[in-house]
Amino acid sequence: MSVKGFIFDLDGVITDTAEYHFEAWQNLAKNYDITIDREFNEQLKGISRMDSLDRILNHGGRETDFTEAQKEEMASEKNGEYVKLIEKMTPEHILPGVLDFLNELKEHNYLLGLASASKNGPVILERLNLSGYFDTIVDPSLLAKGKPDPEIFLTAAHQLGVKPEECVGIEDASAGIEAINKAKMFSVGVGDKESMKEADYRLDSTEGLVLDVILNKVK
Repeated sequence: MSVKGFIFDLDGVITDTAEYHFEAWQNLAKNYDITIDREFNEQLKGISRMDSLDRILNHGGRETDFTEAQKEEMASEKNGEYVKLIEKMTPEHILPGVLDFLNELKEHNYLLGLASASKNGPVILERLNLSGYFDTIVDPSLLAKGKPDPEIFLTAAHQLGVKPEECVGIEDASAGIEAINKAKMFSVGVGDKESMKEADYRLDSTEGLVLDVILNKVK
């Protein structure tokens, strides 16, 4: 396979905003007498805002207590707090090895896409001074289905103008790896062996993102 594009998740791959998400969700849940901890928060990685809210309400036994309009308002409330938290982000929040990897990819003229469930992806890339690296950013609000459905990765490939099988997808969540695999792309997983067991190639951390190594694995 001739690789033409690399498609990235955001949280846990380029930067780590998990703590900001956790803080915002925890505060919202507390307002509705629901307690969530960091272990539960792991279930929210890689999935959409509304799916995350549904899981929190189910966890608290309150899944039927609110209308769709009320849930939209709750999700918006959480996002408002999250946006305030990410305003403090700087290029120092880029994960180790990522900037070198992005530079390497651009030097070799690969197309880069962002496939994040976060609607704040463009804002975060701006805060990190990384906007110029990406040829396309998928708008998750325009998608019918979230991860593990492959739609977001297929959309990224389409927007880049390449075939899915010509792309490498990079993720840190099992739902994301499943989405990449369903899209028929080569999947690179960043994380522990158990959560990344379905990845075509696994790394312990982003420091292991090296172009030649990944291309050799694709072959």
